[in-house]
Amino acid sequence: MSAIGLIGNLTVDRVDGRPPRIGGTVYYGARAAARIGADTAIATRCAAEDRDSLLSQLEGFGLPVTWSPGSVTAAFAFSYVGDHREMEVEAVGDPWTPADVEGWAGVALDTEWVHVGALLRSDFPAETLAALAAGGRRLLVDAQGLVRVGAVGPLRRDGDIDRRLLQHLAVLKLSEEESEILAGGTDPDALRSLGVPEVLLTLGSTGSLVVAGGIEERIEVTPITADVDPTGAGDTYALAYLHARARGQEPIEAARAASAVVAAILAGL
Repeated sequence: MSAIGLIGNLTVDRVDGRPPRIGGTVYYGARAAARIGADTAIATRCAAEDRDSLLSQLEGFGLPVTWSPGSVTAAFAFSYVGDHREMEVEAVGDPWTPADVEGWAGVALDTEWVHVGALLRSDFPAETLAALAAGGRRLLVDAQGLVRVGAVGPLRRDGDIDRRLLQHLAVLKLSEEESEILAGGTDPDALRSLGVPEVLLTLGSTGSLVVAGGIEERIEVTPITADVDPTGAGDTYALAYLHARARGQEPIEAARAASAVVAAILAGL
């Protein structure tokens, strides 16, 4: 039994016009897990024709990986101006179903904590999150996978989500923009209104805000002045947070640990 399960689609990413490369929450989460020694098992998929090129890179982290072929590999194009990211959806990956969770992917989900790598709203419907939460699994979802519309073209975000999704979550990580969309604000009361026990509001290069029960605390970080590619920073933060929680740390401690991991990776340390 692993401490953390990591589930989601692999992607092909094109960043600032550079050659295509592997991406997706499972890739960046696995990179973070390998870096910090997090006991993590992975369930993922991509199109069969991309298996050799993508899966070999994921397996290179030395973590147990369970794979199944999808009909298409999800694909995205990114460009950055500072912390701001422009994004285009080039291909939408297959949605995950309860049958996936209860079937072939189950070997990677014999865990207490699961990092659900939703990239678009279509990835993990409410019934799939319910299946993932069955048996007491504690789920972390990044709100990017809730507010992003699952359609090809320039990325669109809106708050037209199935609110039943939130009742299955133990942890919700979201950006300021995603918080405005889902909660109508970024203050602690707005975050609590979502009804998720632990909410992590990431604030780009300036840190994060943790709201858990009656506790709220701002986590400060030292901004990185070097020109770095922040792709995957949120996935790294989420995996490192779960690693700390699985080791018994409380939410504030876990958020500090996660921030330190992200800073070290971005700084190339």
